[in-house]
Amino acid sequence: MPQNHLQFGLSEQQAADRLIALGLAEDLGAPGDLTTRALVEPGRRGVVQIVSRQPGVLAGLPIVARVFQGLGAAVEVHPLADDGNPLEPGSIVARLAGPLAALLEAERTVLNFLTHLSGIATLTSRFVAAAGPGRARVFDTRKTLPGWRTLEKYAVRAGGGCNHRTGLYDMILIKDNHLAGWCTGAAQRTLAAAVQQARARAPKGTVIEIEVDTLDQLADALDGHPEIVLLDNMAPPDLRRAVEIRDARAPHVALEASGGVTLGTIAAIAAAGVERISVGQLTHSASALDLGLDWAPG
Repeated sequence: MPQNHLQFGLSEQQAADRLIALGLAEDLGAPGDLTTRALVEPGRRGVVQIVSRQPGVLAGLPIVARVFQGLGAAVEVHPLADDGNPLEPGSIVARLAGPLAALLEAERTVLNFLTHLSGIATLTSRFVAAAGPGRARVFDTRKTLPGWRTLEKYAVRAGGGCNHRTGLYDMILIKDNHLAGWCTGAAQRTLAAAVQQARARAPKGTVIEIEVDTLDQLADALDGHPEIVLLDNMAPPDLRRAVEIRDARAPHVALEASGGVTLGTIAAIAAAGVERISVGQLTHSASALDLGLDWAPG
C-alpha cells in the first residue's frame, strides 16, 4: 500500500529537472532576460530571501538550487526551513546569494514551483486536519497536471497526505467504465468475477481495487477479495453500513471513500470508519501559496 513518507528522491529530481528546463526556456527564450541585460551591470552580486506572505505549508524547496543549476549560475542557496514545515506570514524559507542577473532571471521560475507545490501541501494539510485523528488517511488521485504528477504527489506528502497509485501501470482500479466494457455483448457478470479475472491476468503482487456505487455491489465485490473497495459518492450512513458489511464478510479488505469530498464533509466521512479517503481537490484545485522574493536587509 502507498505510504506517507517525504523524500525528494531521484524520481522527484528528474521530474523537477525536466520541468525546470521547460520553464527556463519558455521564460528566457533565445534572447534571454532583456530587462536585466539592459539595467544590471555584469559582475554585480546580490542577496535575496524567499518569504511567505501567508500561512501555509512549504513544499518544493529542494528545487530552488536545481533551477540555478539549470541556469548555469553559481548561486548559493541557504535553506532556512524544510518541506513540510508550517509557514506564517513573514517566514523566511531560504536566503540566496549570487550574481544579481541570475537571481532576477530565475525569480519567476523559482516562485512558480514553490507557490504551486506549497499550495498543494497547504490544502492537503487542511484536509488531513479536518479528517481528524482517526484511522482514515487522506489520499490524492491522478487528477494532476501533465508532467507534474511526481512533484504534485510529493507536495501531497509534504502536507501530510498519502499517495494513491502513480499511474495506470502500478495498480489495478476497476471502475464503472471498465465494467461496462467488460460486460458489453455478454451476460451480466459479477464484480467478484471481474476481480478474479484481473488477479489472474495481472503481474503477481499487483494491488487490485474495485469501485462500487451501492451496498449490494459492495457485497458482490468483497466475494472477489480485492485489496481495496472504492465506495463512490456514498453518504456517511451508507459508509457506516459498508464498514459493517466489510467487517462481517472480509475484514482484510480496505475501504476507500471517494467523490465530492470537501473540507466540510470529510470529518463525517472519516467518522464512518473507512481507512482511506481520496480527494481530487488536493491537486486539481489547490490555490498557489503566496511566496515572494525580497531583497535581504542591508
